[in-house]
Parts: sequence; structure tokens; C-alpha cells
Amino acid sequence: MDSFRRKTPEEILYSISKLQHGLLKICIGAVSGSGKTYHMLQEGQHLKQQGIDVVICAVSTRQRPETVEQLGNLERVPSIHWFKDGKERKDLNLEKLAERNPEVVLVDGLAHRNRDGARFPTRLDDIQFLLSQGISVITTVNVYELEGATELMRKWTGVAVEETVPTNTLEMADEIQLIDVSPETMLKRLEEGHVNGDSAPALFKRSNIGKLRELALRLVAEDVSDSLEKYRMERGLTGPYGSVERILVSAQYHWNGSIHVRRGQQIAKRLGGDLTIVTFVHPKKTLSREAAAFKRSLLKLVEKIGARFEELPLASKRKLSSMLAHFAAQHQATRIVLGHSKQSRWQELWRGSIANAILKKTKRTDIYFVADRADKEGERILPTKMMAANRGDARYRRLSDHEVERKIGEIRRGRFKVLIGAAPGVGKTYAMLREGNDLQKKGIDVVIGLLETHGRKETLAQVGSLQTIPRAKLEYHGAHLEELDVAAIVRRNPEVVLVDELAHTNVPGSKNKKRFEDIAHILNAGISVISTMNVQHLESLNDAVEQITGVRVRETVPDRVLRMADEVELIDVAPKALQQRMKEGKIYALDKVDQALCHFFRTGNLIALREMALREIADDVDERLEAWERNDSLRGPWRKQETVFVGVTLSTNAERLIRRGFRIAYRLKAEWVVCYVHDHAAVADELKKRIKVLEDLTTRLGGKFVLLSARNRRQIPYLLLNKANDIHSTQMIVGQSRRTLWERLWKRSVIRPILRYGRHMDVLVIADMEVCEQLFPSSG
Repeated sequence: MDSFRRKTPEEILYSISKLQHGLLKICIGAVSGSGKTYHMLQEGQHLKQQGIDVVICAVSTRQRPETVEQLGNLERVPSIHWFKDGKERKDLNLEKLAERNPEVVLVDGLAHRNRDGARFPTRLDDIQFLLSQGISVITTVNVYELEGATELMRKWTGVAVEETVPTNTLEMADEIQLIDVSPETMLKRLEEGHVNGDSAPALFKRSNIGKLRELALRLVAEDVSDSLEKYRMERGLTGPYGSVERILVSAQYHWNGSIHVRRGQQIAKRLGGDLTIVTFVHPKKTLSREAAAFKRSLLKLVEKIGARFEELPLASKRKLSSMLAHFAAQHQATRIVLGHSKQSRWQELWRGSIANAILKKTKRTDIYFVADRADKEGERILPTKMMAANRGDARYRRLSDHEVERKIGEIRRGRFKVLIGAAPGVGKTYAMLREGNDLQKKGIDVVIGLLETHGRKETLAQVGSLQTIPRAKLEYHGAHLEELDVAAIVRRNPEVVLVDELAHTNVPGSKNKKRFEDIAHILNAGISVISTMNVQHLESLNDAVEQITGVRVRETVPDRVLRMADEVELIDVAPKALQQRMKEGKIYALDKVDQALCHFFRTGNLIALREMALREIADDVDERLEAWERNDSLRGPWRKQETVFVGVTLSTNAERLIRRGFRIAYRLKAEWVVCYVHDHAAVADELKKRIKVLEDLTTRLGGKFVLLSARNRRQIPYLLLNKANDIHSTQMIVGQSRRTLWERLWKRSVIRPILRYGRHMDVLVIADMEVCEQLFPSSG
């Protein structure tokens, strides 16, 4: 629902001016050759089919066959040709374009600089002029042409970028579309001569393409996050939202203040989050010489890491927890980072515990208590890069029989590529079929194993001459159903098979329960697979998706399936464009459109899911780069020898804790263990079923599940601590208590002893999801 707030005169004038202003869409890619022009021309053809007046000017196809094909019968307005350093250049012919006055102009090279004597010095200026004339523009840019990225480009590749656009150019756009391509695809295009790598060979190294790709993903994710924040502010929505972590560090002017900031920085980088530092000082007391020195040191550190900083007045320490909780709510923090208490149990009873007070007052925010390791490790606990054990020159080390067998399996195994999107209808199946046809034109044997067009004519038209393997027919409860015929595909033995909907659950009675298991069988037979899925189907994101959309996704894929893919590419579409497709009946039947637009396909949901997809693929890119032994990481280093320990109950929050534990452990390259302690003499059959569900989820995500027995409830926290110590845990994860006031009076807390006796490890207390849902309904 839109806000009922009356618009200001300035807002009204701005809205009126926008009515006569053209729209700007930017297609952004990691490097030249990623397909930006192809997609721009494809969009132009789509608009023309809708009866919209579209022309092209200063478009460079570089004679790439697929791109030239997309030109079709689009009208071309002649550009102004000139030469610089022996190379032909193209400027927009503004007079001709203004005279022609089309509805939309397609133009390449947003960062282009015009010839001397031109009306405007840059193409960006030309485009702004066209927009002011009511002409919409679709254009292209590479991520390294944004001013903020040029220095990274030079550092990584040694290539200096001469033509750039201001960093805030993306903010000017009404729509941004990321054209995502894996390094493997780019290198293949380079090998086939469709990309010219002679001018900057260092640019087309696999690791450099990967770095620029990750940068593009994260920049677009930031833009999407900003648009989601603006959307929610306009509607008066508050509280945590989207997929980005907002880390708030409470640091004092003390020797451990920098430790807390460093740990907050590490968390923010590894989880791709924002970082804010807050400190509280007495307004009428002058800082001691020591505290002033720590303040100067802390401010230098905050400036160095690029965090936000605020110093707030605090008259009484008893108000610290209330002020911190209020500040966290104001800044929509998802996690508060602070130090463990150093008070004894009696001191906490007499003076009050800040930690306990924070837990009471922040039911919707995770609380992260940083370990006090000074006694064991000294005061330096800064994160260090994990190093592989030195076993000499790996080339000369003899492989074991098991390693030889595994290597042979990898050699024989087919390649696996996954096309992933933020929601249904973004064009994953269309892109899969297009790639299948491209491969077939190159003489590769490609077949369709399973295709779900959902009645979309554009998708069905992409089938072309691709052969389809008939589906296997199965009977279930008197109904005749169809599934992927794995045996028929293996018998046909193509080079590549296209299989839609990776997360699909097979009909009971099938050989495999899930389609990704069918695909694993096909890959092991030496057949390559291209498949599709939506980001909400990833197992570890299940809770986050439900919080955003209010929908619990039942069909999921373990995260390891995405990790085992040789290539992962994002199919990116802006929410408004996706909603337009919905209205045109290209996603669901027209009789279901209104319902979908009011529920799952609400603007807020689509923006949040898109941000989640961008960040997830950015993290996947970073993981792959680190696997290639890259020396530096956009997300920063991880601390050596992390071990994550997750303590769960049998509540409905347990699955969420397990998934959070997995995601944190995966980001930190850590081993992780899930532990449940039951305090009954015997475990009832119903409880055994519940325990089995949690154990299966843990195993599916790659963790280890431990079951312990306690004589009574009071023993539970101490058993958890002992087990965490046994496995040398560096971080314990537990959920916020759901106990009622009556239960708090009669039953001892589990969290308090953990915080008191577990000060040598980090402790993360996860917010109660049910409380979050009551306070913050999914964005509309």
C-alpha cells in the first residue's frame, strides 16, 4: 500500500517533470564481450514488437554473429564517424536524433568521449540531453569504466582506463540490468575469436575476469539495496530487511576497542555487509590521556576500513543497553557486535549485566559477543589468512589410490552449468535454450532432457531444431505423471543435455528423490548438463526467503549442488520489467496475474530477492576465486582455524539456526557442528522424529550432528560448553530464549551461563524469527 503522506510541492514538481523526461536503462557487464550489446538490441526488438518507436545509433556489434543477428530491421540513425590514434570512433548525431524524435534510442559505450568541437564533451552528456527531450535511452557500460573501479582495474590488470563515467552514474538510471557471464564462457568466446583480447591481454585472465565480475555483482547489489531502502521509507516500513547484513559495533575507548572493530570488519566483509561503529561517552567528563590516545587510534582505524562512526553522550551506564538497542533499531542493524562482560556473577547481580539487558531489549537483532582471548593468545587477535600446510612441491607428490580414483571421476564427469534467477519469469529457460542452440551451431550434440515453457511463446520459439528426449511416464495414485528419463538420456549419450528446474522433487517411486540427484547421475555418465533454478530454492536461504516473502519454499537444493557446478551465471531482470512481463501474461496465466502481483511478485519482495541473488552469486564468485589460490579477496581474509558450534532446541527455530550456522561456517571456511541436548530419561518417538529431521538437515548441508543427554535442564549449558571446548570451537551460535515470564522465574537461563563461562569464544545469539515476523511483516 502506498503511503497516505501528502507530497511536498517539491515532490509534486519533480513528479511532473519526470512525466516529460525519458527513461534511462543501463546494461552493465564485467568486461567487453559479456553480451551487453546483444541484450540491449534484444530489448529493442522486444519494444519494437510492442509498437514502440525504437532506433539505434553508435552501436558497435564488433561483427559478433549473435549480436549482428539481433540488429534485425531496427532503424539506424547515422552516427558521426571520426578517427583517434588510427581507430574509428562514433559520436551520436544529436541533431538527427532530435529531428527523428523516437521514443527509444539504443546506444553503446556510455563512457565514450566525443570529438573536439562536439556539442557536449561526453556521451553521458549527450544522453542527458536526449532524456531531457523526452527520448528514452538504453545504453551499455563496463564496470571498470565507473570512476570508483578504475584504480582496482589498474591494480588487478595493469590496464589504465582512459574513458570513464562518474561513480554515481548508476544512481541516475531508472533501470539497471547486470549481464552476468562466467570467466569460462568469456575465455571460450576469446578462443573462438568473438572477443578481441589483444589490446588488453591481462584483462582476460580468468582470475581478473572473476574479480571484475564480482565487483559488478556487488555494485549492482548495492544499488538494489539502496532502491529497497528508498521503497520501504516511502511506505513507512521499518526494521531489518533485504539480504544485506548491517553490522553495528559497540566499541569503547579502551585497548580492546580496536579488536571489536576488527572483528566487526571481518564479519561485515565476509558476509558482504555494512559496518557502523558507535561509542558512548559521558558528556561532562573529560577523557583521560589513555582514553584520548585510544580514541585517536580508533578513529584512524575506522577511517582506514571505511566504516561509519558516531559518538553519543551517555550520562549513566545503566542506560547503555537501552541506548544501544534504540540506536540499532534506528539504523536497522541486523547484528550488534560487542565485548563479553568481565563481571563476576555477583557483580552482575549487584551492578546489572549489560549483556543480559541487551538480550532483553533487542529481540529482533542478532547479538555477537566477541571473545576475550587476551589471557590465552595475548592482545593481538586480528584475523589472519588461512594457509595450506606446506607439503613441498605438489607436482612431485605421488597421488594416493583414492586421489587417483577421484581424479579419474572428475576427468570423465560432464560439465555442469547452472543459470540462476531471483524469481520465476526472469528468462532462465530462454537463456538455457539460447545457449543450447549456440552450442548446436558449433557442431556439439545437444538435446533437451526436460523443458518447462509454462506456455511462454518466446521460450517455446527458442527450441528451434533441438531434439527432445521423451519423458518417463509414471503412475502415482491413479494419476499419470511425467519425469526426467535419466536412462533414456544416458542411452542417447549426447554431449550436452538441457534440464529445467533443478530443485524439482520427483514423483514418489522414482529412482531418485530430487532432480539434482538425476543430474548427478547424468554428469557421472560423462554428459554435460545446463540447468536452471531460482535463488529462493537454496536450502540455506529458506528462512530468509520466508521472512521476505511470507512464503515457505518447499522444494530446496543443498548449497553444495551449486558449489559443484563448473559455471554459475545470474539472469538479472529489474523488478519493474519482471512485473511488466507478468502483466503481459508471459509468466503466469492472465487470471493469476493480479494475485501474483499482490503477493510473491510485490515490488518490495522482488527487489529484496534480486539483492539476495546478486550477493549470493558474488559470494560464489569470490569462493571460486579463492579456490584458484587468489592472493587477495574482496571480502577480506578469514581468521585461522575457525570452528563453529551450533546449539539447538527442538523448537521451530532450530532449522533456522542450523542454516545460519552453515552460512557462517561456509563464509569463514570453518568446520561446524550442531548439538542438541535432551534432558529426559528417555526420548519419545515423536521427539526422535524431530531430532532426525534436524540431523538430516545438518548432514545435507555438510555439518556434523551431535546428540547429548543431560540429567536435568540446569546441566544443558555446561554440556554445550564442554562439547564446544572439546572441538576447540571459536564461535558458538545459540537462539534467543522464547521463555515466558513464568518460565524465567522457575527455570534457569541457558544463555547466561554460556555468556559467563564461554568468554574465551565468540558467542552469537540469533534473534527469534517469530518475533521478527510479528514486528516486521514482509515488505509489500
